[in-house]
Amino acid sequence: MVTSPLSPPPASLKTALHRDDAAGIERFCDQLWLEQGLSKNTLASYRSDLSLLARWLRTAGAALDSAGSGDLKAYLAHRYQQAQVRSGDIEPGKRFGATSQARFITVCRRYYGWLLRDRIRSDDPSSHLEMPRLGRRLPKTLGGGDVDKLLAAPDAGQTLGLRDRAMLELLYASGLRVSELIRLRRDEINLEHGVVRLIGKGNKERLVPTGELALDAVRDWLRHGRPMLATADSADWVFPTAQGGPMTRQNFWMLIKRYALQAGISAPLSPHTLRHAFATHLLENGADLRVVQTLLGHSDLSTTQIYTHVAKARLKALHATHHPRG
Repeated sequence: MVTSPLSPPPASLKTALHRDDAAGIERFCDQLWLEQGLSKNTLASYRSDLSLLARWLRTAGAALDSAGSGDLKAYLAHRYQQAQVRSGDIEPGKRFGATSQARFITVCRRYYGWLLRDRIRSDDPSSHLEMPRLGRRLPKTLGGGDVDKLLAAPDAGQTLGLRDRAMLELLYASGLRVSELIRLRRDEINLEHGVVRLIGKGNKERLVPTGELALDAVRDWLRHGRPMLATADSADWVFPTAQGGPMTRQNFWMLIKRYALQAGISAPLSPHTLRHAFATHLLENGADLRVVQTLLGHSDLSTTQIYTHVAKARLKALHATHHPRG
């Protein structure tokens, strides 16, 4: 068992997982995927959190499946201290803020709840872990003028420019997740009816309408640009790379940053910026919150409600600027 919450991270944390821990984590992730259809990204995060914990426990003489409440609290204290001093982190360069702590506690509760349900354990050591208070973080978005400049940045006279313009237009017009955009297949977009069919988080299907400007950009790309890049390996992807394969999220993030710089946009952008702009601009122009929830593919309305804070802040600023007594 762990005795000191502030014990330094041993060098062996870089070594391979103990085979019993690795097998248990994989069984758990497989079960989550089968029962809840969690995304690859979510499962990868859960796998990473549990693997880090398992390595730390082994160096302290404990195993993942038999860890106690004190072990988990000691690990949390250790991670928090390491993030504070910013040296010797288990994950170099990673902070261990409230969001990371909350995710870690969530995966612990799921993992040990699974062991309890399968009668591998008779107790849940994570039941005494307290969730950190999470502040409501407003998503970064762009104003309409900056959106127009960003969408106009790609050179439509070039093959890759045609592709990039179509991707940006579709992302803003439909509010897709970046992972949905880069993995979009040709049979998932209906140009005649102007809708995109998606299988989002939780393996849930949704139909999202898109605008004429985005549809025109996609048509131009499919007719005049995509045949120049398509290979046998990219037959199904709407937006293959110059090498013919599917694009990665990192590739797309670099594209957005390059076009933002080219367009003179100083606001920091992320791959989700245009999705946030899609939701915010819909609400600012009178869209119903439930409609925006459906279009974004949020299972919980509370996830969508954060955008109302952005819209209200914009309206308040406009009122203060333009009203005679603002």
